[in-house]
Amino acid sequence: MGAAVEDLDPLNAPAADLTELKQLVYTHRIVVLKAQHLSSADFVEFGRRLGEVETYYQPMYHHPEHKEIFVSSNVKTDEGQVGVPQTGKFWHHDYSFMPRPFGLTLIYPQVVPQKNRGTFFIDMAKAYENLPDGLKKEVAGTRSLNSVRRYFKIRPTDVYRPISEVMAEIERETPAVSHPTVFPHPVTGETVLYISEAVTYRIENADGSPAREGLLDDLFAACGQADTTFEHENIHLQTFEKGDLLIWDNRALVHRALHTVSYEPTVSHRVTVHDEHPFYPGIGNA
Repeated sequence: MGAAVEDLDPLNAPAADLTELKQLVYTHRIVVLKAQHLSSADFVEFGRRLGEVETYYQPMYHHPEHKEIFVSSNVKTDEGQVGVPQTGKFWHHDYSFMPRPFGLTLIYPQVVPQKNRGTFFIDMAKAYENLPDGLKKEVAGTRSLNSVRRYFKIRPTDVYRPISEVMAEIERETPAVSHPTVFPHPVTGETVLYISEAVTYRIENADGSPAREGLLDDLFAACGQADTTFEHENIHLQTFEKGDLLIWDNRALVHRALHTVSYEPTVSHRVTVHDEHPFYPGIGNA
């Protein structure tokens, strides 16, 4: 999994080169642009050159000058905490709890720890391909319900609020959404298994009835998301170094951050992009 690209100028590369870059992402799932030196404004502009930039719905994650940048950071500044620490420690697709997820995730590490840190990935098209025929038959035509409720991070403004009020707000602002459990990738045509341990909580048959009890657990086990040793053959660990800018296919890949056990300063910036393709065929029509 993955490809590296040298000597790409994100702000001045011809449009044809960026089209080719996105094709590399769809084909190889992860592309690492090497030796990048972008300002925060440049990073946002690069995202805009790839498509429509999505701003995360919760302001506490926003970069103070560029709200389009999602900040993951355990470093406090003189002004206080910028961004949110310890993000993504669970298997997920970005924005799968929203009606319109985006196709491309861009990560630009700013402060890189010296010890083992990176991101685990599972190619969910490959995972589907390797499913037993019985499981493939069971998920055909089904839809999955997805919600942020399990891993919603309590905000500073939530201190002293009754948990019932917080939960009611979650259900009001981000109600559960339904997506196909499997769908064809709009570019490669591969069948993608679209479930995540953090967000997917139920599978329903085409008529809305619950799928077999235990089906979701069987799928998590088969694809590797239930493996707490991270040794499953589907799991890939992507590491990075200063100057790397990672772009990955948010349709086909489910991911989970690897954090060091002991404290090390770490800061990453994220920009997320809707490409020119529908996230999956027929999205919004169900």
